Amino acid sequence: MAEPSPGAGFTRARLLVVGDLMLDRYWFGDVQRISPEAPVPVVRVTRSEERLGGAANVAFNAASLGVRATLVGAIGDDEPGRRIEALAREHGIDLHAVRDPQLATTIKLRVIGRQQQLLRVDFEQAPGPRALAQAFDAVREAIDQADVVVLSDYGKGVLAQIERVIDLACTAGRIVIVDPKGDDYSRYAGATVLTPNRGELREVVGTWRDEADLATRAQDLRRSLRVRHLLLTRSEEGMTLFSDDGVLDVPAQAREVYDVSGAGDTVVAVLASMLAAGRPIGEAVTLANRAAGIVVGKLGTAAVTPQELFA
Repeated sequence: MAEPSPGAGFTRARLLVVGDLMLDRYWFGDVQRISPEAPVPVVRVTRSEERLGGAANVAFNAASLGVRATLVGAIGDDEPGRRIEALAREHGIDLHAVRDPQLATTIKLRVIGRQQQLLRVDFEQAPGPRALAQAFDAVREAIDQADVVVLSDYGKGVLAQIERVIDLACTAGRIVIVDPKGDDYSRYAGATVLTPNRGELREVVGTWRDEADLATRAQDLRRSLRVRHLLLTRSEEGMTLFSDDGVLDVPAQAREVYDVSGAGDTVVAVLASMLAAGRPIGEAVTLANRAAGIVVGKLGTAAVTPQELFA
């Protein structure tokens, strides 16, 4: 009898992703001259693409692995919001989007010339109290169908009541993974896993002198927040997991870096999918690190496939 593939458990895993929904737009073109109006390149746009961004990119990455992904967030009653809904359907994501007529859907527009990002333009607005209340009700209705809850905080306002969401998830006995933002980590107290990058952690604990100092600061923060695991993503230095079991260093995969945008979403999605599939945290971190090494070799917000991950 053939052995099951390493990713077979993903099809039984169930994620609930909550956070800021975005539409990532890409304008691709050629650069052949400098503008006579200002010292900037002129891009002649030849094609465009639209992809799911923010928390929606986390759900997209999970769905690409075969995970059952439910997504909760807020969109405006506008064309970008409808594009997010359409893309979610295309990728098999169960989207519960609160439609706020007073909200303009968040857009990140990137202008690419000769395979290099030349400009990014952001359109964003925080949702109102009514939309936040409806989003919380959607989380409460969906949480029983999830093994792991992912809170993807991009600081756009959907997770303004994240303390209530964490309390709800913990009361329901769910694993809670938080991708944090800002310098107030007290909001994330009680979560199972925090996944800051180097810059985000430095905002909270300050600059560390060496690895020993980093371990002390990270472990002190983790214990003060009653967080079981703190996973620090370190770009070319790989990842470091801090827990009561000590420190686990996972070196970066040796790959050419093409575009780091969205890599953090991929890490969180693979980590959450592995934990939802019942795999131990150390194995989950190792696979998430491998996924990051793959996705930075792709342009823009992208995902890894099971075939790439388990090759």
